[in-house]
Amino acid sequence: METIAALAAVAAGYLLGSVSFAVIVSRVFGLADPRSYGSGNPGATNVLRSGSKAAALLTLLGDALKGALAVWLVRRFGSQFGIGEATAAWAGAAAFVGHLYPVFFHFKGGKGVATFLGVMLAINPLLGVAACLLWLLVAFFFRYSSAASIASAAAAPFLFAFIWGFDAVLAAVILMSLLLVFRHQQNIANLLAGKETKIGAKSAPARHH
Repeated sequence: METIAALAAVAAGYLLGSVSFAVIVSRVFGLADPRSYGSGNPGATNVLRSGSKAAALLTLLGDALKGALAVWLVRRFGSQFGIGEATAAWAGAAAFVGHLYPVFFHFKGGKGVATFLGVMLAINPLLGVAACLLWLLVAFFFRYSSAASIASAAAAPFLFAFIWGFDAVLAAVILMSLLLVFRHQQNIANLLAGKETKIGAKSAPARHH
């Protein structure tokens, strides 16, 4: 029963994460599909390139909240099914994977930064705040969203292990961190080549192949 409940929670987390707020919010605001311009990435940073700060903010909040909600729901209702913290963390990780590879959008999703931070905040508020602060600091000084995201992803597992030790929750954090860095491999190449677009800069429409 516990195994079935845990699998159901992870599956539900994945489906929740598969909801792309970048696409939905852009449609509501009458904006172009975020997959058709800039980096082609359906996330808040790319939506900001449309010129609508409100749409970008709503995308950011939606993507973060779906990650946090996946964790919260398991914590709220999981005890009656015999599942707890570890399953909650893995449900959050599943929501993160859903954002990266959404079943509702042909498995072509965003890079998961907002969802990652939302999951971190829900798993442990101190960990989440630390990850968010690091993102803000790097973004403020260097003006690169990708660099800030990579720094937060790289630091999160070490912060968790140093303060709370090694457990199943840490394994979920490590998986998300590795996937987030993997999804930024092109950004890493652009950063090294000096070609990365800075926060707030408008880009030419993405080319389709």
